[in-house]
Amino acid sequence: MGFTELNSVEHYIINQLTGVNLNQGKVAETPLQPYGAEWQYQSSEQLGRGVNEVLVESQVKEALLRLNPEIQAKPELADEVIYKLRAILISVNQIGLVKANEEFFLWLTGEKTMPFGESNRHVPVRLIDFDDFANNQYIVTNQFRIHHRETKIPDVVMVINGIPVVIGEAKTPIRPSVSWLDGANEIHNIYENAVPQLFVPNILSFATEGKELYYGAIRCPLEFWAPWRLENDDEKIAKSLGLAGMGKELIDLLSPVRLLDIMRNFSLFTSNSKKQRMKVIPRFQQYEGANKIVQRVIEGKIKKGLIWHFQGSGKSLLMVFAAQKLRREVSLKSPTVIVLVDRTDLDTQISGTFNAADIANVETTESIKELQQILERDTRKIIISMIHKFRDAKPDMNTRDNIIVLVDEAHRTQEGDLGRQMRAALPNAFLFGLTGTPVNKADKNTFWAFGAEEDQGGYMSRYTFHDSIRDKATLPLHFEPRLVDVHVDKDSLDQAFENLKERAGLTDEEADALNQKSAKMAAFLKAPERVEKIVNDIAVHFKEKVLPHGFKAMIVTPDRHACVQYKEELDKNFPVEASKVVISTTANDELEFKQKWGVDKSQQEKIVDEFNDATSELKFIIVTAKLLTGFDSPILQTMYLDKSIKDHTLLQAICRTNRLYPYKTFGRIVDYFGVFDDAAKALEFDDESLQQVITNLAELRSKLPQAMADALSHFEGVDRALEGFEGLEAAQDAIDTDEKKDAFAADFKYLAKLWESLSPDNILDAYNTDYKWLAQVYESVKPASDNIGKLLWLTLGAQTTQLIHENIHVGEVHTLDEFVMDADVIEDIFNNPDPRKTKQLEKALAKRFKDRVDLPVFKSLSERLETLRDKAEKGLIASIDFVKELCKIAKETLQAEKELEEARQEKSPKAALTELFLELKSNQTPAVVERIVNDIDAIVRIVRFPGWQNTTGGEREVQKSLRKTLLKYKLHTDQDLFDQAYAYIREYY
Repeated sequence: MGFTELNSVEHYIINQLTGVNLNQGKVAETPLQPYGAEWQYQSSEQLGRGVNEVLVESQVKEALLRLNPEIQAKPELADEVIYKLRAILISVNQIGLVKANEEFFLWLTGEKTMPFGESNRHVPVRLIDFDDFANNQYIVTNQFRIHHRETKIPDVVMVINGIPVVIGEAKTPIRPSVSWLDGANEIHNIYENAVPQLFVPNILSFATEGKELYYGAIRCPLEFWAPWRLENDDEKIAKSLGLAGMGKELIDLLSPVRLLDIMRNFSLFTSNSKKQRMKVIPRFQQYEGANKIVQRVIEGKIKKGLIWHFQGSGKSLLMVFAAQKLRREVSLKSPTVIVLVDRTDLDTQISGTFNAADIANVETTESIKELQQILERDTRKIIISMIHKFRDAKPDMNTRDNIIVLVDEAHRTQEGDLGRQMRAALPNAFLFGLTGTPVNKADKNTFWAFGAEEDQGGYMSRYTFHDSIRDKATLPLHFEPRLVDVHVDKDSLDQAFENLKERAGLTDEEADALNQKSAKMAAFLKAPERVEKIVNDIAVHFKEKVLPHGFKAMIVTPDRHACVQYKEELDKNFPVEASKVVISTTANDELEFKQKWGVDKSQQEKIVDEFNDATSELKFIIVTAKLLTGFDSPILQTMYLDKSIKDHTLLQAICRTNRLYPYKTFGRIVDYFGVFDDAAKALEFDDESLQQVITNLAELRSKLPQAMADALSHFEGVDRALEGFEGLEAAQDAIDTDEKKDAFAADFKYLAKLWESLSPDNILDAYNTDYKWLAQVYESVKPASDNIGKLLWLTLGAQTTQLIHENIHVGEVHTLDEFVMDADVIEDIFNNPDPRKTKQLEKALAKRFKDRVDLPVFKSLSERLETLRDKAEKGLIASIDFVKELCKIAKETLQAEKELEEARQEKSPKAALTELFLELKSNQTPAVVERIVNDIDAIVRIVRFPGWQNTTGGEREVQKSLRKTLLKYKLHTDQDLFDQAYAYIREYY
């Protein structure tokens, strides 16, 4: 039987969680413990539920009776609660999965009440016992058959008190191209849509192929799924153990205590800028860091702690989780949690994070006086304020010992005696400092204020740059020196700094003052010829490297007046609306400058929202000091840097580009100033590991020849000059097994990442022909979208796609169409089997299915072809039977194509669109629908061209045109309408 996903991974998960080994035959039907603190195994048949039922209602009823005295006294009340729960499950189709999950979450956490008390008094209903975890029933089952729109069978389902709260998917451990991603994709893109009711009570879902374990919340895109880590675990040892390493993480994450802690204290429902509801659960470092804070406060022995979690790894959420759990902890007797930040823009970001997550009892203070009044009144809430408001604080303002202070960006907040004043004002408070950059060992103030002697190295919790890259919490950073002749003379710069006290994070005004101190430097930096040269280079670089991928950029200039200079120069290369300046103005500025360029708080928020909108015209933000900290914009990929920044501020600034975003693989810093002329020195201010934060593109160039050789090594003896299907067939024959294809895919994936990073560097010119050939072979053998293993076969990047389409006639992939597949050819192969023609027919079928997997009939035929191929590879079918079955599939394919064509001819493009709009917009009058359809039809016919669906540029133009038309009729906010209309256009135009 060998190793399969069932016997090697799924059964291993059940064995780890329950001790039951399903590989040893039938499990004895021993009676289950009624409840306890451990997981127990029960087969899906033993659960005694119907295929349409999400809840195991007998177990839910038992729990309701056990945990609620009022229901125990009147058992029929349990049915009322179950009816309410069923109603939420059904509502998922109307209100959406996240809102339904949020509603169910209130029931799970005991927040809901029913009129079950005396005189119909409302009392809380408990579905789970959080005081005594052993008072719950924990069941693990597998092959859990569930029917909603269609029937699905998740591999592992974990049930607490009859409620399924965890869904897990196991994948094969022995095929290189199959990973946890395939399981996660099945959960996220298939199960959540086909059987959404199953996910209404969901805490989290997980996926593994026996090597890595990743987990995510409902509706969480795959790029944000996270690994679970064991505290102080050596990654190399864990990974070398294979199943055992994954098993340790599994047991730790899915222990009943951990799961219920995540559900109750670490699950947030928040809204994004588009008012879409999202569920957020913690990454490992947020969970560990927040719990360390809570634990230290409960123990009460050590009154402080310093937390260093690398920039971009989620400190704002860590503070939200910690504050929420501290406020809920009964033993702390309603504590006050103070969150302190040191910049106005950070104040906005932190309070925004708390408010978006609907955390109860949050108050933001606007003045020093107000903060002092709140503390003197002994307010028991979460208070967000700025550390500067402690400047005039009186000693012993509040002496309670259940005040907990969380200080954000702790390395910058200890200016002067602020830290001591805060200590004097709140003498018995707990004080925790959080920082995204390492604290310099010479910085005695910060270690005095936050570092506890008991903590190794001075840090209570540490999550490094390398940890965040390993866990894919942040992206790697590449830096690119450009136009070396405009780099700054360091001696002159040092002279300019001599007369100005070195400060971390110069404000707009301080940056101006620096340049006034060194008129010579300012004249050089802002010389019109220099700025023109840099902006022209930015324009070329952005159009070639950033825009094709759908990302955006930030330009950092020496001072506020330089921002304006850059903006005016940029307008010569891009539309005016493509860039905006974000600076503050001072009382000393001229009125005209203030009116034209000043940006207040609300304007800044609007600009940031517009910048974060992928569909907006705004591509560049131009700054000098604003938005270099506390600015979270995942779509920002490239920073054009023309300013002297040092130490912590430099690290914070460049990390604006390291946030996760679809198809983004790295953040890029383009250096015009010469900040990174000595890259190691630029970041040597503390921990040695920081010197490796950024990767010079020169290093990537040096890796290219070997990466190219590795990818080509899979095709030794293949004539790459041979064009047409003969050349492609020879290449495909060289990688004719799954193992060979996967090995090639791994090497090409690495090469493609290098290529996309370097493009359009001149070094690529020598490799263009070989790379184009490899990309076309890769695309031709890539599994169809519904096959396993597809997610390790990356989508080709914009630069690679462009390269393939530039000379589409050279060795083109789809010359496979030269093989004519008609009834006569099929009949000939059936009667006179020829291995070469049989192979051609098989490939022609696979290609046709690949482009039509969204149509059920072709999906079914594709699955039959895959099954047939598997049988042939395993030697389970005679060659003559293989040919017969293949010809049968081919004949059915021809028939299906004929029927599809007839259906298409019946429907003109405009008729199809009209039908769609009438169906989705029944409240619109037919006249309005006719106008919408005519507008879309007219504009799409102008921008489309043959084969536009296969090019990034073509798709972008058509999508842009469709959005503009929908905007005209105020329908642009309906994403579902846009998606369906675009799908119709793609098919009929």
